[in-house]
Amino acid sequence: MSNRRIEIFDSTLRDGAQGEDISFSLEDKIKVAVALDDMGVSYIEAGNPGSNPKDMEFFKRMKEVDLKNSKLAAFGATRKANIKVEDDINIKSLIKAETDVIVIFGKAWDFQVKEILKTSLQENINMINDSIKYIKSKSKEVIFDAEHFFDGYKENKAYAMETINTAKEAGADVIVLCDTNGGTLPSEIRDISKDVMKSIGGRVGIHCHNDIGMAISNSIIAVEEGICHVQGTFIGVGERCGNANLSAIIPTLQFKMGFEVIPQERLANLTKTSRFISEILNINLSDNIPYIGASAFAHKGGMHIDAVCKSSKSYEHIKPELIGNDRRFLVSEVSGKSTILKEIQKIFPNITRESEEVEKITNRLKELEYEGYKFEGAEGTVELLIRKTIGKYKPFFKLNHFKTIGEQPWNNKYFTSTALINITVDGKNKMTASEGDGPVNALDKALREALESFYPQLKEVRLVDYKVRVLDSESATGAKVRVLIESTDGIENWSTVGVSRDVVQASWIALVDSLEYKLIKDIEKTVRMYF
Repeated sequence: MSNRRIEIFDSTLRDGAQGEDISFSLEDKIKVAVALDDMGVSYIEAGNPGSNPKDMEFFKRMKEVDLKNSKLAAFGATRKANIKVEDDINIKSLIKAETDVIVIFGKAWDFQVKEILKTSLQENINMINDSIKYIKSKSKEVIFDAEHFFDGYKENKAYAMETINTAKEAGADVIVLCDTNGGTLPSEIRDISKDVMKSIGGRVGIHCHNDIGMAISNSIIAVEEGICHVQGTFIGVGERCGNANLSAIIPTLQFKMGFEVIPQERLANLTKTSRFISEILNINLSDNIPYIGASAFAHKGGMHIDAVCKSSKSYEHIKPELIGNDRRFLVSEVSGKSTILKEIQKIFPNITRESEEVEKITNRLKELEYEGYKFEGAEGTVELLIRKTIGKYKPFFKLNHFKTIGEQPWNNKYFTSTALINITVDGKNKMTASEGDGPVNALDKALREALESFYPQLKEVRLVDYKVRVLDSESATGAKVRVLIESTDGIENWSTVGVSRDVVQASWIALVDSLEYKLIKDIEKTVRMYF
């Protein structure tokens, strides 16, 4: 264990933005920056003002934002070959961004210098030296990213070391060793990091990509060798296979290794912050992602559940509440009464194992599983089923009827669907119609439009995943299907399930459960607030 301070450098807004299908709006970038600051990371690398006008506008807007914990950093390359540093457009843009911290990257691999930059090895050294000295003369903190350092070290150690020695002598505050291609083995990271620390010491950082799945391990190993500055992205996004995942690295360094990383009380926001960022990025976090995934503390086997109830450390490496996640006992065909009782007691804590409600709910779950339901990934439906079986449920609306119509337009551009719905809420009728990409999407939009006038909070809710599973394929197009819907309000995610021989009806069942679950949770929050 150690009380050594480790700096966390987040590059979600810069390196993360280079991931496939990831694009930030200006407002998105500001929201993420504020969330990262609230989390307490040391640095937020927010973009390259020299190559992206949106990034320059971001830095301008961020002057109005009061960051309390993090330093904002602009990113760019060393000056171009054979020009004066003060004439380099990229360097001018970095200074113009007016951040206190500037990250300069330069080539540390002789192959890259000769074959990609098409310049001499000495000129590359001059580019590193001139750029850092010039930026330091502007009273900036400089972080030097030695791009392709590990590949360069393995092919030409002397030159790779010359690049970082030059950067240090020029005044760089932090020297970062980059595994840019993401292909370096942990044993190599350990040996090379140890050599660098012995040679130059001081504030040295690590920047790993995940091309062989080792980015987290490599970052941890570098810290073990004395490196004090870790770069990555908050949920591992980035080009190709992504960057080192800080949402796993931060708690590992702090809880497993005893380093001071971020304030202890802020770690309880780790899961919420990660999921918030994933929502802005419009990507679904894998359920089994370490620490923050929905399944990270989920237990299904009866023996495991029994053991965890007696002592959580029997099957959990840390307490989920430390990083803001939840322990989940999955309801399935292998669940015993103790599992179902735990789910019941989340809502009705006074119910005991001997209560007749436990037997009723257990039997009802088994009946529905026989019909094709699967509850282990549908906690929203389980809670509603418990409430309905016990008699503690009141519907939020009454469906009078709905109709969906599919149409291939005359111009054959794309198939459209229309949904017409009629509902009653507190004696008031509401009829709406919406067009969508398929009958389920149209029905979803029509139902929300009808309900939002009565329940405005449903505007926050959207579907993030929709899965259909055919249960008896031998029945061909008449097969029974199971629909699983995952929904979010931007803060929490929940899942619901529906089963029918009609995919629209199965979707309807899951969709109604999803919206009613949200409304029930909002009522509970209001009650807790006032009582």
